[in-house]
Amino acid sequence: MGILTNIVAAEEDEIPAVGESLRPCDEWSGMERRGIDTAKIVTLHCLLTGDLYEQAVALYEPIYISDEGVIVIKFADYALERLAELEEYALDEVAEELSATEEFEQENWDADEVHAMVMELADLARLAESQGQLLLVWMHPLLT
Repeated sequence: MGILTNIVAAEEDEIPAVGESLRPCDEWSGMERRGIDTAKIVTLHCLLTGDLYEQAVALYEPIYISDEGVIVIKFADYALERLAELEEYALDEVAEELSATEEFEQENWDADEVHAMVMELADLARLAESQGQLLLVWMHPLLT
Protein backbone atom coordinates (compact mmCIF):
# COMPACT_ATOMS: atom_id res chain seq x y z
CA MET A 1 0.00 0.00 0.00
CA GLY A 2 1.30 3.45 -0.93
CA ILE A 3 0.60 6.82 0.53
CA LEU A 4 -0.35 10.17 -0.97
CA THR A 5 0.90 13.13 1.02
CA ASN A 6 -0.06 16.79 0.90
CA ILE A 7 1.89 19.23 3.05
CA VAL A 8 0.08 22.53 3.47
CA ALA A 9 0.41 25.83 5.29
CA ALA A 10 -2.78 26.34 7.29
CA GLU A 11 -4.19 27.92 10.42
CA GLU A 12 -4.53 25.83 13.58
CA ASP A 13 -8.32 26.06 13.48
CA GLU A 14 -8.26 24.60 9.94
CA ILE A 15 -6.88 21.22 11.06
CA PRO A 16 -10.28 19.43 10.80
CA ALA A 17 -10.93 20.98 7.37
CA VAL A 18 -7.51 19.85 6.14
CA GLY A 19 -8.19 16.36 7.50
CA GLU A 20 -11.54 16.13 5.71
CA SER A 21 -10.28 17.59 2.43
CA LEU A 22 -9.99 15.25 -0.54
CA ARG A 23 -6.88 17.11 -1.73
CA PRO A 24 -5.64 19.88 0.61
CA CYS A 25 -3.24 21.31 -1.99
CA ASP A 26 -6.29 22.41 -3.96
CA GLU A 27 -7.45 24.55 -1.03
CA TRP A 28 -4.26 25.66 0.75
CA SER A 29 -0.74 26.54 -0.33
CA GLY A 30 1.18 23.32 -0.33
CA MET A 31 2.93 20.48 -2.08
CA GLU A 32 1.95 16.94 -3.00
CA ARG A 33 4.16 13.86 -3.12
CA ARG A 34 3.72 10.12 -2.98
CA GLY A 35 5.49 8.07 -0.35
CA ILE A 36 6.17 10.67 2.34
CA ASP A 37 5.24 9.05 5.63
CA THR A 38 5.75 9.91 9.28
CA ALA A 39 9.15 8.18 9.39
CA LYS A 40 10.44 10.39 6.57
CA ILE A 41 9.11 13.55 8.25
CA VAL A 42 10.71 12.54 11.58
CA THR A 43 14.01 11.79 9.81
CA LEU A 44 13.95 15.25 8.21
CA HIS A 45 13.14 16.75 11.62
CA CYS A 46 16.21 15.04 13.11
CA LEU A 47 18.49 16.33 10.36
CA LEU A 48 17.17 19.86 10.84
CA THR A 49 17.31 19.93 14.63
CA GLY A 50 19.85 17.35 15.77
CA ASP A 51 17.18 15.63 17.88
CA LEU A 52 17.36 11.87 18.34
CA TYR A 53 14.79 9.90 16.34
CA GLU A 54 13.30 8.27 19.45
CA GLN A 55 12.66 11.69 20.99
CA ALA A 56 11.43 13.36 17.80
CA VAL A 57 8.90 10.67 16.90
CA ALA A 58 6.82 11.65 19.95
CA LEU A 59 6.30 15.10 18.37
CA TYR A 60 4.58 13.57 15.35
CA GLU A 61 1.55 11.84 16.79
CA PRO A 62 -1.56 12.25 14.62
CA ILE A 63 -3.58 15.35 15.43
CA TYR A 64 -6.44 14.29 13.19
CA ILE A 65 -7.64 10.92 11.88
CA SER A 66 -10.56 10.68 9.44
CA ASP A 67 -13.00 7.83 8.91
CA GLU A 68 -11.37 7.25 5.49
CA GLY A 69 -7.95 6.60 7.04
CA VAL A 70 -6.46 10.04 6.45
CA ILE A 71 -3.94 11.03 9.10
CA VAL A 72 -2.80 14.60 9.74
CA ILE A 73 0.35 15.42 11.67
CA LYS A 74 1.80 18.84 12.46
CA PHE A 75 5.36 19.70 11.50
CA ALA A 76 7.07 20.57 14.82
CA ASP A 77 7.49 24.32 15.37
CA TYR A 78 11.27 24.22 15.85
CA ALA A 79 11.80 22.12 12.73
CA LEU A 80 9.55 24.50 10.78
CA GLU A 81 11.63 27.45 11.99
CA ARG A 82 14.89 25.72 11.02
CA LEU A 83 13.57 24.82 7.60
CA ALA A 84 12.44 28.42 7.02
CA GLU A 85 15.72 30.02 8.13
CA LEU A 86 18.33 27.78 6.47
CA GLU A 87 20.27 29.17 3.53
CA GLU A 88 20.27 27.31 0.21
CA TYR A 89 23.70 25.70 0.77
CA ALA A 90 22.55 24.33 4.15
CA LEU A 91 19.34 23.01 2.57
CA ASP A 92 21.49 21.33 -0.10
CA GLU A 93 23.38 19.53 2.67
CA VAL A 94 20.16 18.51 4.43
CA ALA A 95 18.77 17.13 1.16
CA GLU A 96 21.98 15.22 0.47
CA GLU A 97 21.97 13.68 3.95
CA LEU A 98 18.25 12.93 3.74
CA SER A 99 18.57 11.12 0.42
CA ALA A 100 21.22 8.87 2.00
CA THR A 101 18.98 7.80 4.90
CA GLU A 102 17.50 4.33 5.12
CA GLU A 103 13.95 5.70 4.84
CA PHE A 104 14.61 7.22 1.42
CA GLU A 105 17.16 4.71 0.09
CA GLN A 106 14.87 1.71 0.74
CA GLU A 107 12.23 3.22 -1.51
CA ASN A 108 14.75 4.23 -4.18
CA TRP A 109 14.15 7.96 -3.98
CA ASP A 110 16.33 9.81 -6.46
CA ALA A 111 18.69 12.39 -4.87
CA ASP A 112 17.33 15.10 -7.20
CA GLU A 113 13.78 14.23 -6.15
CA VAL A 114 14.71 14.54 -2.47
CA HIS A 115 16.49 17.83 -3.15
CA ALA A 116 13.45 19.26 -4.97
CA MET A 117 11.20 18.16 -2.10
CA VAL A 118 13.40 19.83 0.54
CA MET A 119 13.60 23.08 -1.43
CA GLU A 120 9.84 23.16 -1.99
CA LEU A 121 9.25 22.38 1.67
CA ALA A 122 11.61 25.20 2.73
CA ASP A 123 9.67 27.66 0.54
CA LEU A 124 6.43 26.44 2.09
CA ALA A 125 7.91 26.76 5.60
CA ARG A 126 8.90 30.37 4.87
CA LEU A 127 5.36 31.11 3.68
CA ALA A 128 3.81 29.45 6.74
CA GLU A 129 6.13 31.28 9.12
CA SER A 130 5.51 34.65 7.47
CA GLN A 131 1.75 34.15 7.87
CA GLY A 132 1.87 32.64 11.36
CA GLN A 133 0.60 29.30 10.07
CA LEU A 134 1.39 25.65 10.76
CA LEU A 135 2.73 23.08 8.33
CA LEU A 136 0.26 20.22 8.28
CA VAL A 137 1.11 16.84 6.77
CA TRP A 138 -1.98 15.12 5.32
CA MET A 139 -1.41 11.44 4.54
CA HIS A 140 -3.89 9.28 2.66
CA PRO A 141 -3.33 5.54 2.19
CA LEU A 142 -3.50 4.37 -1.42
CA LEU A 143 -4.57 0.92 -2.45
CA THR A 144 -2.10 -0.60 -4.89
